[in-house]
Amino acid sequence: MSPVRLVASDLDGTLLDDAGALTERTARTWRALWDHEIETVLVTARPPRWVDALAGITGAHGVVLCLNGAFVYDAANRRVRSHHAIAPGTVQEIAARLRQIPGIRFSAELAGGAHREPDYLGGTPAGVLRTEAASVGPIEEVPGPVGKLLARSDELGEREFLARVRVLLGDMALLSTSCEGGLAEIGPSGVTKARALETWCADLGISAGEVWAFGDMPNDIPMLEWAGTGWAVANAHPDVLAVADRVCAENSADGVAEALESLLPEPAGA
Repeated sequence: MSPVRLVASDLDGTLLDDAGALTERTARTWRALWDHEIETVLVTARPPRWVDALAGITGAHGVVLCLNGAFVYDAANRRVRSHHAIAPGTVQEIAARLRQIPGIRFSAELAGGAHREPDYLGGTPAGVLRTEAASVGPIEEVPGPVGKLLARSDELGEREFLARVRVLLGDMALLSTSCEGGLAEIGPSGVTKARALETWCADLGISAGEVWAFGDMPNDIPMLEWAGTGWAVANAHPDVLAVADRVCAENSADGVAEALESLLPEPAGA
């Protein structure tokens, strides 16, 4: 087996506990990897402003792959290094198609913050203080390239809504799922956690076989399939458990930390 040279992990439901916090054990184990020349990278559906508090575990590079890989974000210096985003004109085309769905409303994540429609009621993950949108207005007036377009509708059931979004989108953009509740997460076509992680690893001279990746939701599946060893936490979505190479304990039981401890030498006298 190839030695593990890089560990990648999703955040919510995976590396973080149910309160959205990084436990002492997980933080200690994550940082210990660096002492043994194992790279780490966070790969998340979160926007940049929701990862700033985690800058302390981003390692020497200070980078988080945000919005399922659409933004390469330097959390240490709070700037987007590069992006693969949806142009405002394409956002308008997508919105025109999806306006056929009754009750649909939108929000968008941009490099500099968020844009939401007046009647879009979004939430924040556990452990993140609610932040106001940078701008408010019709999604057609979004002021810049979009890393992720979010859509909701209370007038349709979750499955019907997501199915209609998928059909109407076609190949214009990529629909993914990082949480429960019927939220449509629409990203740039071809941009996935796997693609972002592959590019990041290539820049570091690391192959897929030298990577461990951890996740819990369907948007993590491409990343787990690409990595040499794809890990699901025990609380993962059934589709994730079905494709994972290995399963660790739940996120609430420091499952990722427990798995990573097997990569570290035991303390002398242990």
